[in-house]
Amino acid sequence: MARAKTKTGQNRRGKKRSWWFYLLALVVLAAIGAWSWNWWVMRSWVPSSDLYPEQGAAISDHQGAVAFPTLRARGAQFVYLNASSGASGQDSRFSANLKSARDAGLKSGAVHAFDPCIPADQQSANFVTMVPRDDRLLPPAIALYDTSDDCAQKISDASVESELMTLINQVEMHAGKPVMLKVSERFEKRYRISAQLERGLWLTRDKIAPAYGGRPWLMWSVSRSLVTQASSEPVEWLVVQP
Repeated sequence: MARAKTKTGQNRRGKKRSWWFYLLALVVLAAIGAWSWNWWVMRSWVPSSDLYPEQGAAISDHQGAVAFPTLRARGAQFVYLNASSGASGQDSRFSANLKSARDAGLKSGAVHAFDPCIPADQQSANFVTMVPRDDRLLPPAIALYDTSDDCAQKISDASVESELMTLINQVEMHAGKPVMLKVSERFEKRYRISAQLERGLWLTRDKIAPAYGGRPWLMWSVSRSLVTQASSEPVEWLVVQP
C-alpha cells in the first residue's frame, strides 16, 4: 500500500508540474503575441489629426533617399533633419534632404546631437558648417541622448551643463531663434535639465504621451518605427502640442 500511495503522489506532482508548465507557456506566448501586435501597430499608427493638427517626421541619412512629396501626402507638414553631431559628425544627406523637403513644400528644421564629452565651441562650429543662417528654417533642435558616463575621461555634471548652455547660446546666435531640446528619458533622469532650461521640450515615447520632462512638451515623437512608402527604412513621426 505504501508503494501505491508513493506512486500516486508522484503522479499528482507530475501532473501539477505539467499544469504549471503549460500555464507558463501560455503566459509567454501571450506576451510574445502582445509584443508582436504592438510592434505591428507601431509600424502603421499615427494619432488623429483632429487631436494633433500639426504632424511631421524626423529624417536622417539612415532613411536613405526620401520621397518628401510622399511624406507630405502621408500627413507631414514639417520635417526635422539630422545635421550634425559632436565636433565632427555630419549627416551626409542633410543638404540634399533640406532642398528636397523645401521643394515638396515642407517646413524644415535642423538637429544637432550634443556630445557631453566635447567642448561646446567645437560642436557649434560643426553645426554652423552644416546649417545655413536662414530665417525660413524652423527653430533648431539639440538632441540630448548621451551622458558623461560614456566619456573616456570623467566630466562633472556642472561641466556638462555649462558646455550645453554655451552650445545653446552659440546655436541660437547663429539661428536667430530659441532652440528646442530633444531630451531622452536617460539624459533627463541624469541631469534634470528640463527644470533648469526654459526651452521648448521635444520628448520621445512610442504611442503613450511622455511626462518625464516634468512640464508640458512642445513636440512629441509618437513613433520611431513608422513604415511609409516615402523611404525604405521606417521614420520617426512627430506631433506638435496643439
